[in-house]
Amino acid sequence: MKNAFKIILTLLIAIPTISCDSESETPKTPTAIVPPVITTPPLVAKTINYLALGDSYTIGQSVCETCNYPEQLQRNLSNTYPTTSFSLKIIAKTGWTTSNLLSAIKTENPSSNYDLVTLLIGVNNQFQNTPFSVYEKEFPELVSKAVFLAKEEKSNVIVISIPDYAYTPFGQSPLSDNKKISLEIDKYNAFAENYCKTNNIQFVNITDITRQGLSNPSLVTQDGLHPSESAYTLFVERILPIAKLAIN
Repeated sequence: MKNAFKIILTLLIAIPTISCDSESETPKTPTAIVPPVITTPPLVAKTINYLALGDSYTIGQSVCETCNYPEQLQRNLSNTYPTTSFSLKIIAKTGWTTSNLLSAIKTENPSSNYDLVTLLIGVNNQFQNTPFSVYEKEFPELVSKAVFLAKEEKSNVIVISIPDYAYTPFGQSPLSDNKKISLEIDKYNAFAENYCKTNNIQFVNITDITRQGLSNPSLVTQDGLHPSESAYTLFVERILPIAKLAIN
């Protein structure tokens, strides 16, 4: 009887001990949940049509034929999407104002099937002392034309700010009022940027790049006025991400 009592007592003492030991075990670390990897879908279009509208800054005055920003942009896009072919058309000429560009578009009558349209215009309005009211009227017309040519898709249009030639040897010559040039370029760009923001058009500011032309002479061509190939490369670095979104 005493032996039975000892066995029961031993069991009663052991039960809480076992329970405590089980509770003191280190909890297992929960398995980490790894989110699925989301990749950008590849471009499925077989051909992308690109139209560049502008003036000397678009054709790349004083640089090689493939050194201007539209050519560099097309090349970068082609490298990004090697299975897609890219077609580039440029409507631009040195000295063109907004009026000249509107007239050229009307004459050439390009098709409205472009997947990407860039527009850089206005410096010759300022240089030729054309009344600012002309730009206020014709810049919106050009943007509307660009949208129409871009399959009527605003997201396919990119407007680029006007470079500041005050920061070039030409702009620093005794015959140039460089402070006046910069103030007027700012006025043109402010109008263009505000219009684009109001109308949901992409606007890329590259003016600050050209304002390094005196501290970094490699950004200016040998003619002492226009952007160099290196400057256009910097333009494209800013345009390229938006262009990718446009064609996708």
